[in-house]
Amino acid sequence: MPVRLMPTVVTVALAAGLLTATVPTAQAAAGATLPFTSVEAESATTTGTRIGPDHTQGTLASEASGRQAVRLSSGQRVEFTAPRAANALNVAYSVPDGQSGSLNVYVNGTRLAKTIAVTSKYSYVDTGWIPGSKTHHFYDNARLLLGQNVQAGDKVALEATNAQVTVDVADFEQVAGAASRPAGSVSVTSKGADPSGQGDSTQAFRDAIASAQGGVVWIPPGEYRLTSSLSGVQNVTLQGAGSWHSVVRTSRFIDQSSSSGGVHIKDFAVIGEVTERVDSNPDNFVNGSLGPNSSVSGMWLQHLKVGLWLMGNNDNLVVENNRFLDMTADGLNLNGNARGVKVRDNFLRNQGDDALAMWSLNAPDIGSSFENNTITQPNLANGIAIYGGTDITVRNNLISDTNALGSGIAISNQKFLDPFHPLSGTITVDGNTLVRTGAMNPNWNHPMGALRVDSYDSAIEAQVKITNTTITDSPYSAFEFVSGGGRGLAAKNVTVDGATVRNTGTVVVQAETQGAATFRNVTATGVGAAGVYNCPYPAGSGPFTLTDGGGNSGWSSTWSDCSTWPQPGQSNPDPDPARNLAKGRPATATGSQDVYTPGKAVDGDANSYWESGNNAFPQSLTVDLGSREAVRRLVLKLPPSSAWGARTQTVTVLGSTDGSNFSTVVGATGYRFDPATGNTVTVALPGGTGLRHLRLSVSANTGWPAAQFSEVEAYLTS
Repeated sequence: MPVRLMPTVVTVALAAGLLTATVPTAQAAAGATLPFTSVEAESATTTGTRIGPDHTQGTLASEASGRQAVRLSSGQRVEFTAPRAANALNVAYSVPDGQSGSLNVYVNGTRLAKTIAVTSKYSYVDTGWIPGSKTHHFYDNARLLLGQNVQAGDKVALEATNAQVTVDVADFEQVAGAASRPAGSVSVTSKGADPSGQGDSTQAFRDAIASAQGGVVWIPPGEYRLTSSLSGVQNVTLQGAGSWHSVVRTSRFIDQSSSSGGVHIKDFAVIGEVTERVDSNPDNFVNGSLGPNSSVSGMWLQHLKVGLWLMGNNDNLVVENNRFLDMTADGLNLNGNARGVKVRDNFLRNQGDDALAMWSLNAPDIGSSFENNTITQPNLANGIAIYGGTDITVRNNLISDTNALGSGIAISNQKFLDPFHPLSGTITVDGNTLVRTGAMNPNWNHPMGALRVDSYDSAIEAQVKITNTTITDSPYSAFEFVSGGGRGLAAKNVTVDGATVRNTGTVVVQAETQGAATFRNVTATGVGAAGVYNCPYPAGSGPFTLTDGGGNSGWSSTWSDCSTWPQPGQSNPDPDPARNLAKGRPATATGSQDVYTPGKAVDGDANSYWESGNNAFPQSLTVDLGSREAVRRLVLKLPPSSAWGARTQTVTVLGSTDGSNFSTVVGATGYRFDPATGNTVTVALPGGTGLRHLRLSVSANTGWPAAQFSEVEAYLTS
């Protein structure tokens, strides 16, 4: 039976070592339907050394699935318990740079004749032109048909030979036999293709495609070497006997700027020889266009720069049930003009940039979707990134272990180049599960959240609807709102409805730019530092407004110090006991004169002031301190200028804990304000005073027929 990785918890079950999860009764499962079951090496029996967990960019453990792995010296082994019937094994591993070796395979103690070759050839990628990147892409994948059937419960051991090998995860799969040739198809071998992989089969593939217009090109079991890319591919099906049986060895499979469409590619492997990322090279499985109404399914894509870099007309393309492994850049990128494209039920591991991306360059991506994909270990950038576009959907994806410069999901107006088409219409982000996603960004020197909304180059004008989200074990924050270009552009029109956040390292909401979002039914447990970090940048650019739509719980606290970043597991710093509790807090009044509004009395500037309406005593000013405080002292000020003559104001101090029911704290008293003594008075409050809402009611002023304060300060100290 195929294994579906499902939410909501998506936990590594360390006792059994399976990547499993529980399913909520009313929500579709997140992630792809997969033909294999993955087992983490750190949960297996080993004579080696477990490494991790670690979330530090550039370390072997931090790039591993689950942020843990097992290091084997030569002769050491890790032994898995098979979770299902299987006849094939894929292993994610790493060896030190410049080395190679092998893994001996044992089934129930008996060594197989076959071994798994391991190499650093495709690892240790450097992208110095990308700010903040470090050497990355430490892991690789290698597969083996075992030549026998393994049953659930059998013991399968891997033993390192001739090298130190770090084993991350093993995929157990029951591979079906090779499929039969479709009737009427044109076989590439009939055109001279060499299934041994020794000869150059490029021309044979071209000839078969030319002969099979409107039909099927058959790729029989075997290995075929292509030395240059295919073009002019249209109105044809390219079909193999299965991705474990029919293998094409090339780093550039299709490279064409246009096609009339009707191209269907399925059921074989394309494995390249890309060892470094060179962005000017089209080292991709598909570079350009397949044309409208095309499809890609059942493919195994590995060791390429990008799986599919799609430009031009790809209307209604369907990309489904494929495996993307070990790309040095993106798994798939819809590079503008993608209309009605569906990318679904794919598995992506160890991509070197965004695993799945839409980038609306030259023309917008419209009405396209990423649904039910399983993405793990993108080691530079995001699991899923939406850069602009109209009416885009990101639904029911399972994303884990982002490592550097990225989030699990990014909804962004970062343009990179022009002409760019920002987000518009409705952006639907629904039913996604994010596990250990988010990373420290060394360029910003602060973290990126598990799910990021980024007004990088332009304000968010689209309606962004984030619903039914599960975020587990994020090393930093759950939801981030930021303007990554540093200009403080608004991230607005966002609704977060229905989310479960568990064990987030720092905060649930990380708001770093002006904007607004409404949160409903968001529950959090195990919050590391505080519920909300709300510190828009640049200072003074405007507030980020969080609207409580109801049903929220577990994240009501706010990080108190915008001069510091909360660290994972760090609670709010102890507040300065000498701080002014009223500074910057919301202030209201019974009335105000012209520009002399209530906020001027709590802005920290003694030269600005609040003034009530004239000749209408009593007048009052009320300040919400945000929480119940044991206030012991008030300092009331008028502007210190000598132009303000001495005067006496009669003031009653009142307090409330709910904002509705006020009681007198200090009865009506005349206080003299004199510029000779700084136009400042101090009011001592009685011991035991506890209030959240501070109200000053002024019934007389000998210097002006209105109430006046330039600063109202409240302190805990007497």
